[in-house]
Amino acid sequence: MKIVFENINKLKAATHLNKHEKLISGITSAIESKDLVKGDRLPSINKMVAEIGFARKTIVKAYEELKGRGIVESKNFKGYYIADVNTKTKLRVALVLYAFHTFQEDFYNTFRAELGKKYIINVFFHHNNLDVFKDILTRISGRYGMYVIAPIQTLEVSMLLKKIPSDKLLVIDRHISLPNDYSYITQEFESSTYEQLKELLPEIHKYKQFVLFFKTDSDYPIGILNAFNKFIEEFNINATVEAQYKTGSIKKDRLYFFINDSDLWEVLKDIKPKNYTIGKDIGLLAHNDNAIKEVIFGGITTISIDFKKMAKESANYIKLKEHTRKIIPSQLIQRKSL
Repeated sequence: MKIVFENINKLKAATHLNKHEKLISGITSAIESKDLVKGDRLPSINKMVAEIGFARKTIVKAYEELKGRGIVESKNFKGYYIADVNTKTKLRVALVLYAFHTFQEDFYNTFRAELGKKYIINVFFHHNNLDVFKDILTRISGRYGMYVIAPIQTLEVSMLLKKIPSDKLLVIDRHISLPNDYSYITQEFESSTYEQLKELLPEIHKYKQFVLFFKTDSDYPIGILNAFNKFIEEFNINATVEAQYKTGSIKKDRLYFFINDSDLWEVLKDIKPKNYTIGKDIGLLAHNDNAIKEVIFGGITTISIDFKKMAKESANYIKLKEHTRKIIPSQLIQRKSL
């Protein structure tokens, strides 16, 4: 502990650092000189106040910043300890997603690249399971400097997220109601999907039936189902909703709309032996774009947001910490499948 006090006292005259930065520099310098190693206990807040004369809130702020970088951890209110000797880390980020779908892989890869190597990112998947989500929050609570979370859209989850300080939480992907001081970068499903379907009306009329594959007991956005039902009723479209595609059930003159890529792949496998022409005998429309849909079978038409754009803006929020409340609009990407 003595070396920490010595380092901080040496920095007291430094005019380019504020008080909490002097505390951080004093501790990280002791780590870099190996006077502090992993597992060592830091001086208590009271001890720091007595020895260096800084305000209690200044010391708490410094310790919390070091916790956010993963360098320090607090153990059951028994004090602060060195958790990691990598002093170059700027921030530890907990990224909580639904699952590692292809489009979320695009988000992660861009997010990772935009933040760079000085940011530690740990990824967790809740699979739209409330118990799993709650368990993840319990395990990561207080251990990260920033939480980037794609939430389950329930009131209980909203209440849980309010326990995270607003300056440490960014909600992504699915929108959820939180007070105005919380930031989000999300997408909207209902009105945007409806508008894109209207734009596709001439192509949709080419087919005898419009089939949406939608599981109501899954993480599928209910807004897509609402938009679909509104659209087919307003324009008198012969349509049906099925939970999932059944292998071998493909029919000519149908337009299939997919939320889950696994259903899309099954249909594509069934098309080949039938010698159907995509965009003529069979129509395909999918949610969430990715590189595979861009090239396979001449391209699959999609309704999607730009997940790379969402990732870049999320990374920018973490670096700048500027309050944001933004909805990324979806776009229609027309290809040969209609």
